[in-house]
This record gives sequence, structure tokens and C-alpha cells, in this order.
Amino acid sequence: MRTANIARKTAETDISVEINLDGTGVYDNETGVGFFDHMLDQLARHSLIDMTIRASGDLHIDDHHTVEDTGIALGQALSAALGDKKGIRRYGACLLPMDDALVRSALDLSGRPFLVWNVELPTPKIGSFDTELVREFFQAFSTHGGITLHVDALHGLNSHHIAEAAFKSVARALREAVETDPRKADAIPSTKGAL
Repeated sequence: MRTANIARKTAETDISVEINLDGTGVYDNETGVGFFDHMLDQLARHSLIDMTIRASGDLHIDDHHTVEDTGIALGQALSAALGDKKGIRRYGACLLPMDDALVRSALDLSGRPFLVWNVELPTPKIGSFDTELVREFFQAFSTHGGITLHVDALHGLNSHHIAEAAFKSVARALREAVETDPRKADAIPSTKGAL
């Protein structure tokens, strides 16, 4: 089983992440940030990665540290669970519609982190959640997961729909990338022989 447990504790946050890449999308996420929990649930459900996250942070200041540090820990867990990446498909992409929103994601589990983020969220808040934290999460996740990640919102009017479509689109691309390639299950997907 491709699993990982990561614990990250700082003066600002205390986070534990448990994932199973070969799961069915079972989730149990509690960060103290309601909208963010909803997005993490979508990430688990649509990637089919089992995910349990517990986070406590300095929410009396704002949600920033909790969201960013959860992205860091989740990226580290993904990297640990992938190991040497033998047999994975490596690449994934998804064009995902959600009502008015249409989001395209493409990623490479290359070990070379890079985020291209072309997503405009028309409101500064979704409920009490700062919309700028959506990008902060994916920046932390891609950096610490070693992921080249491109996310483009092609259409969208509603910030909730755009953000949720982004999480679901990345999830579906991730599902494809972490799956075992039945034609090359014994090989690392690179001419270099290592990722």
C-alpha cells in the first residue's frame, strides 16, 4: 500500500496528515476552517486518495497559516507515499465544469515544483474564507509535493464554484497521475531512470 503519515508542528500550527493513494476517496478532514474542509473533502473524493487531516492553528489571527501549512504537510505526504514513483502514470489532466465555472488542470509528478495559476476569484471572500488562500494552498501543495501544476479557470462567475472546480479538477488530474500504469508497472516513468 502506498501510504504516508506526516506530522508538522510549528509555533503557528499543529497538523497531521494520513493518506492512502490506493484508496477509494474516503475522507475525514478537520482543520477548523469550514470551507477549506469542504475543499479537502472534494480533493480526497475525486482523487480517490483516502485522506485524514487534523489541523489546529492560530485561527484567531486568520486562516492563512492553517491553510498553507496543511498544503505543505499534504504535499510532503504525497511525496512520501509515492516513494520512487515506480509504475505511476506521472501525468494527469482534467477539464472540469461546475455550473458557470470551467477549470482546466494539468500536472506532472516530476519532482520539479512549479505552479502556474490563472484563476481569478471575483470576490475576496467565500463566506468567511479569504479566496486568496486557494492559491496559497496549491502553491504549498505543489512545492512540497514536487508537482508541476497548471490551473486555468476558463469561465466562471461564482467564487465558490470556481474554487470548488479547481479542487475537483486538480483531484481528477492527481487521480490519473498517481495510478499505476499497467503497461509499465515496473518502471520509473522517465528516460532518466529517476524522478
